Amino acid sequence: MYTLETAENLEQLKRVVIEPLTRVEGHGKVTLLLDEDNHIQQARLHIVEFRGFEKFIQGRPYWELPVLVQRLCGICPVSHHLAAAKATDMLVGARELTPTAEKVRRLMHYGQTLQSHALHFFYLCSPDLLFGFDDKVRHRNIVGVIHDHPEIAKQGVMLRKYGQEVIRVTAGKRIHGTGAIPGGVNKSLSREERDYLQQDIEQVVSWSQGSVALIKQIFLEQFDYHMEFATVDSNMLCMIAADGGFDIYHGGLRALDVAGKTIFDHVDYTNYAQFLREGVKTWSYMKFPFIESLGSEQGWYRVGPLARVNNCDFFNTPLAEQERRAFSVIGNGQPLQATLAYHWARQIELLCCAEAIRYLLRDPDLLGTNLLLRGELQNRGVGVIEAPRGTLFHHYEINSDGLVEKANLIVATTNNNQAMNESIRQVASQYLDGRQLTEPLLNQVEVAIRAYDPCLSCATHAMGKMPLEVELLNENNEVMDRMVRNSKGDFSHSV
Repeated sequence: MYTLETAENLEQLKRVVIEPLTRVEGHGKVTLLLDEDNHIQQARLHIVEFRGFEKFIQGRPYWELPVLVQRLCGICPVSHHLAAAKATDMLVGARELTPTAEKVRRLMHYGQTLQSHALHFFYLCSPDLLFGFDDKVRHRNIVGVIHDHPEIAKQGVMLRKYGQEVIRVTAGKRIHGTGAIPGGVNKSLSREERDYLQQDIEQVVSWSQGSVALIKQIFLEQFDYHMEFATVDSNMLCMIAADGGFDIYHGGLRALDVAGKTIFDHVDYTNYAQFLREGVKTWSYMKFPFIESLGSEQGWYRVGPLARVNNCDFFNTPLAEQERRAFSVIGNGQPLQATLAYHWARQIELLCCAEAIRYLLRDPDLLGTNLLLRGELQNRGVGVIEAPRGTLFHHYEINSDGLVEKANLIVATTNNNQAMNESIRQVASQYLDGRQLTEPLLNQVEVAIRAYDPCLSCATHAMGKMPLEVELLNENNEVMDRMVRNSKGDFSHSV
């Protein structure tokens, strides 16, 4: 397979578009260019929506950021809420939080990750995994799962509901809450709220164990297929605890290469810009990050559950650690590169979050009253968190009035951009090349993308030269003038 840039007679290529991508958050499409024999010449993931958060939060006061930036998304707002809160902690000079504040935030984050992983696995991906990628469209959906596997569907609904209740209790609302503020939190838990969450936690842990068992069974029953489908060799990046353990709230950055060798480890995430760069391509609003020391061609990487389970030395919750060890056996001592293993890793994380919630609900610090710490105001703040989809960076710089002058956000889906493109190319080459295209075959491309659980609306906030067309109409709705700016930033007039 070769790409458009090396193909000849470009005007003779056929264009197949998968639009919109289904069962993902946000709007995107995939374009395939084929020759007359249906051989794939190019496969690309395009993000077709644009959000300018990095620009329009400029001039806003820093204390608004944790509430403001979470409007990026209705699926993972807590991740942006907490990443921004951690960045503003740095701005207000809060080098560490009170025990109550940190544990309330952690509980919020575990609830967010639990509900997000449950949503993705049971609602969005289980139809493909349970029924097969070529099942009929009218059956290959959550309604089909409810009909054929009502208990599995029920467990998915209840797991997500529990995670949302954790968010509500800690953040004030299930979506776009206000719990985290610069330097801490604005509320702790009451005894009634803690007791309420404790009522169902044992059942939640049990259901979480069942979800791991389900995906493990599905993966191992078609082992060779799951190991090969959409699989690409990549570096892996995530945040890691100081002792090398799994931690999605705080830690240093660790990057491993394909063989599991260390590229960098325990890097202070506030210095992320010394290690990571963001590339730009004209055909996507989403950037292409890479590890600077390796260059853009070799330095792209994957983030998210697969990277975190591969990179961590252990889980500090016993049930999840047991499952991690079983998972790691498949890789024979090296990072497991199978793209469909994202589903397996994601459910191990879901189980870890359930166990962590159970543990925290027994901690009296959740009921504490010391919620806030402040120091001397700084002009730069960086907050990093492991969102459900992967490593999330929030970087702000403010002036002496506390107003934002610069913002840079690198979200998880952006970090996975190159990997998703590589995976769909692999699928196109192996399963579509030279064949008559059908819906089931095209669904294979979507299956590859869904494995990453992309949040496309989160990822498309980068500043750049966005194509734009402006028309001037008169009172009769007739076009008086038209100005067009292309993706290269060039302007032209036409009437």
